Amino acid sequence: MTTSLRVGVFGLLGSGNLGNDGSLEAVLGYLRAEHPDAVVDALCGGPESVTARFGIPATRMHWNRAEYRTASRAGAVAAKGAGKIVDAFRTAAWVRRHDVVIVPGMGVLEATLPLRPWGFPYALFLLCASGRLLRTRVALVGVGAAPIRNRPTRALVRWSARLAAYRSYRDTQSRDAMRAMGVDTARDEVYPDLAFALPTPPPVEPAGIVCVGVMDFHGSNDDRARSEEIYRRYLDATIRFVRTLAEEGRPVRLLTGDRCDEAVVAAILDAVDSPLVTAAQPASLADLMKEMAAADSVVAVRYHNLICALKTGTPVLALSYAAKSDALMERMGLGAYVHPAREADADRLLEQFRALEKHSAELRRILAERNETAAQQLAVQFAELTATLFTTGDLTRARNRARQESP
Repeated sequence: MTTSLRVGVFGLLGSGNLGNDGSLEAVLGYLRAEHPDAVVDALCGGPESVTARFGIPATRMHWNRAEYRTASRAGAVAAKGAGKIVDAFRTAAWVRRHDVVIVPGMGVLEATLPLRPWGFPYALFLLCASGRLLRTRVALVGVGAAPIRNRPTRALVRWSARLAAYRSYRDTQSRDAMRAMGVDTARDEVYPDLAFALPTPPPVEPAGIVCVGVMDFHGSNDDRARSEEIYRRYLDATIRFVRTLAEEGRPVRLLTGDRCDEAVVAAILDAVDSPLVTAAQPASLADLMKEMAAADSVVAVRYHNLICALKTGTPVLALSYAAKSDALMERMGLGAYVHPAREADADRLLEQFRALEKHSAELRRILAERNETAAQQLAVQFAELTATLFTTGDLTRARNRARQESP
């Protein structure tokens, strides 16, 4: 008979997005340090990857393995419809086995990238509704949120947040967005992104390298009509930027943040024929941080690429695709070094990059101070989680469950 608390983690984890997996890594680090007896498993997008990397049991989030593929044939459409019904029962059964479920970071309450309401928003709603019905605490920890125009998506996100037992956000504007959508945020707190709790690689003497983090960027959910135009403008500006640096004799290291970004790397390498331009294949945020710690400076699009640069104290210029990136850069003291990804302009990008490098020493000092503050704030976040989620009531429930399960 065991009285260990059962903790579930939920999200698009193990699916190739390094930022999502970094958030999971941070929460697992907290659980192993503060609650080593907790039994942890996951309901996620890539269960095999999560188990292999993090050593915890994992279950596939969706019954339909083709959930995120476009369905055109009648059979595929029918399978998706059936999957929605099956997932309701599968999610409830999984939630029922836990005392606490944590959604670790990620932009789960936003639609800043293309998103369909019946995909992840529906899955999150099933989780939070099951938690409320089955009296399992669901905690949205350090999540991102943003205004959502699509009504079905907005409704699912709003109800998910309302049904959660605990909410905290990675920036003030996320909390403001949820308040504007009708969620009572009076008790919700704001803390730095969970990735700031990850270990930082030891400092390395910069060797003149410029890291360029790329993204398969086609705009947001509201930009579908001009997605190819946005992508082409971003890609052309990035190619011109990389080519100019290479012509000046600067080594450039291309970095990704998701599997889908590899096509962008290939396009840049094909367009810029120079031995100075190389590409890394990072498998984690730790890999990204090692690359960035050795760089003079970074230019990046993805939110967690920016965090990795900031956390290593490397000056970074943000090609921003959402307000969350603007807020992050402002909070870390680099608000002047933001460039709009949708309106990317190589000449202006180079101008801002020169300014960034000119003030490198000052920016490194600022980042050292801001990183120390972020670490202190996350320590408060984890202490609050312990006080809120891991209560005497949870222990009593675990004991009662153990008695019921014993022969």
